Amino acid sequence: IQPPKNPLQSEEWNRLRESFSSPEIFEDVMLNSMVRCNSPIDVAKSLLTHVAKSHGDVAYSLLVKYLALCVQQGMTSEILDVYDIMKIRFKILESGAYNLLIRGLSNSDQWRMALTLLEEVKNIMIPSRTNYESCIKAANRHQEMNLAFELYHEMLDKDLAPTLDVLQAFFDFSRGMKDAELQKELFGILFYLRDNQIYPHKTFMRSIKLWFESIPGGNWRGHLTNIKDSGRCPVCNHQLEDSELTEEEYNKLRERIIRDVIHGTDTFRKTSPQEFQAFQTFVENRLPFDIVIDGLNVSHMKPRQTQCENV
Repeated sequence: IQPPKNPLQSEEWNRLRESFSSPEIFEDVMLNSMVRCNSPIDVAKSLLTHVAKSHGDVAYSLLVKYLALCVQQGMTSEILDVYDIMKIRFKILESGAYNLLIRGLSNSDQWRMALTLLEEVKNIMIPSRTNYESCIKAANRHQEMNLAFELYHEMLDKDLAPTLDVLQAFFDFSRGMKDAELQKELFGILFYLRDNQIYPHKTFMRSIKLWFESIPGGNWRGHLTNIKDSGRCPVCNHQLEDSELTEEEYNKLRERIIRDVIHGTDTFRKTSPQEFQAFQTFVENRLPFDIVIDGLNVSHMKPRQTQCENV
């Protein structure tokens, strides 16, 4: 369905609705099309006005779609109007609406209201990564670095992994700043990447390079290069850390898996000491293994067919 280019009167909307193959979902389909085509706000508003006149109010789903169009076009005043309507009509908003509101407001001069909404979300659900990242980017853009890092650490505490884009923003907006605490935080991000074996893309690498070079009095010079198989940097000639586990590290990991995952707080929930010892003996007597197959997953590979009972 193709949305009109200009606002319509109620009679015109009625004619379009009647000619549509499924009139009961006409408004939803039309607003989806408007979002896809990035239609003028006035056109969408004329549809909502028609719906309000015809039904007495506008359904939540239609308001969310209209909100998506407003966010897409950066219409801050309209975003605030929709939020005011939603607050009056609905006790609690769902995550999709909050995502749109926070994203839309964080990209505007009303960005601090996005922080207020984030706090509102915390009271009723766990904020999404998108919620946090929208607010972090807004704080970065306005040089509120302490606030940005506070939100970043909140994310990590909630086991929400930040995207590379938001991590890059920290370096982009910290150039030229002489602040020991800020440098410590940025090095913390670099250690986070290292400890989790996360490799930045080329744009992110350039941001890191430019940040180092911008540190007042630092005299850093960065180069993008390729590391040879030897693991030695051809620019500074330093040997890079090996990502392979040492035997000691492997044994520590093995012990933690056995203790925390297999045994857990109650060994008998998953196995028994005798059964587990028999399993360990079985494995050790048949080393080495080339391939390990998870029998339960194999038995569920084709759920529509009869499951294997002998795996």
